[in-house]
Amino acid sequence: MDIGIWPWVGFTIFVFAMLALDLGVFHRNSHEVSVKEAAIWSVVWISLALTFNVGLYFWQGGDVALKFLTGYLIEKSLSVDNIFVFVLIFSYFQVPAKYQHRVLFWGVFGALVMRAILIFVGAALIERFEWIIYVFGAFLIYTGLKMFRQGETHLDPDNNPVVKLVRKVLPVTSEYHGEHFFTRHAGKLMATPLFLVLVLVEASDLIFAVDSIPAIFAVTTDTFLVYTSNVFAILGLRSLYFVLAGVVDKFYYLKYGLAVILTFVGSKMLIIALGYHVPTPVSLAVIIGVLAIAVIASLRRAKRLEGVDTPLDNPVTNKPVIKPDSQV
Repeated sequence: MDIGIWPWVGFTIFVFAMLALDLGVFHRNSHEVSVKEAAIWSVVWISLALTFNVGLYFWQGGDVALKFLTGYLIEKSLSVDNIFVFVLIFSYFQVPAKYQHRVLFWGVFGALVMRAILIFVGAALIERFEWIIYVFGAFLIYTGLKMFRQGETHLDPDNNPVVKLVRKVLPVTSEYHGEHFFTRHAGKLMATPLFLVLVLVEASDLIFAVDSIPAIFAVTTDTFLVYTSNVFAILGLRSLYFVLAGVVDKFYYLKYGLAVILTFVGSKMLIIALGYHVPTPVSLAVIIGVLAIAVIASLRRAKRLEGVDTPLDNPVTNKPVIKPDSQV
């Protein structure tokens, strides 16, 4: 789309205004985010994305709006995989519940910057080297097959190269200092464990972005659509985390569904070489269908296993999860 600079400026102002409203008003004081509060914010972010989609429909037509919606749904579904990792990170470092939103806020802010860079670089590569789209497609198929085989996600922060680098550059305190990422001890600047958590969140999002951004390029190479669909999905990631973190283990088959979506999108990119283009409505139907099957199958499995597994600690509150039929 040849839209000029003002839509970019307007959208950027909107994003910063929403972030300022989020942190400066609604989360000015650190507090434990309830599921109800997170659910309300999730509805807000999804409603804003759909409203933007309607605006695209009247501004640029149905085809453009459908591409945005498909890209947004891809990014939104793949962002759920981030939540699995966030749960592991917060659980490992025993991050107090009232500080988790602060970490995710700055994590999302950094993610927006990193993804903007990756999107513009990716768009420039595709424009200059059209064959790079096939490289993206092959990479997505490889990632999808790898995700399908890898099973459960494991986390070992002590051996993470990023964490090791931070510990070499900065001394890290052994205890949290409220909501602060840095503190001074005997006049010496030191990072807190909360900063290590933030670094891991940023690093994990960068890894996921390498998968998700090429997937949206399979839907459209229009930079504005790719960027806006990414931003709306990422802005809603924090609230989605607090909604799903306590029950994320129930979505057993969701990772396999995401693997199928990545493989499908990668295949869609490769068959362009054969002169065939999968219509956007077909792509949207496949993505929705795969997600629906994965979620329904996961919930049915969770219902069958209810009362069998040993309850784990809730990573949001760091408190034991007590089932109704448990004996204390």
